[in-house]
Amino acid sequence: MILAAVYDTWAQIDNPTPEAPPVSDKILQLVRYLTWFVLLAGVCAIIYAGGRFAWEKWSGGSLESPKMVAGAMIGGVVATSAGTIMNAVIGT
Repeated sequence: MILAAVYDTWAQIDNPTPEAPPVSDKILQLVRYLTWFVLLAGVCAIIYAGGRFAWEKWSGGSLESPKMVAGAMIGGVVATSAGTIMNAVIGT
């Protein structure tokens, strides 16, 4: 009897459709700006590391900059694929 009442009540509840919060457009704009900034920072890091690599090669110093180039490239791959990674984790 109680189970039937719970089932009838549950059957009357609709599946709500998702609705965006009131300020979601501003949050998405902020995320777009941050994405742009991360990509710009990655390009600047690769350019800086490339220049430093050329300087170290020319001056004959120890080569530390190939690690910087590799780190900047790996960071760029993670930054550009962050949306895909989150969709895989969340499952949407």
